Amino acid sequence: MNKQGLVEVMAKASGISKSQANKALSCLTQSITKSLKKGDRITLVGFGSFSTAKRKARKGVNPQNGKPIQIKARVVPKFSAGQALKDAVK
Repeated sequence: MNKQGLVEVMAKASGISKSQANKALSCLTQSITKSLKKGDRITLVGFGSFSTAKRKARKGVNPQNGKPIQIKARVVPKFSAGQALKDAVK
């Protein structure tokens, strides 16, 4: 399912227009992004948690030529599924 499919499902399930559902979904993703940029953790009970993780700098290999490269340290987004979501997907 892509974003448009999710918007359609949200609109039908909640009885709102597709444009309103699209706006709500965009607001949700923007809010999560802003919170993660600040370093906050977002927890949706039963669904899961969004957080960030720090990756250390490390050495890697360029797959095109096999030469070693240095990979910089960075912060990456992380999602951990909640128990209710895990149980629902089984």
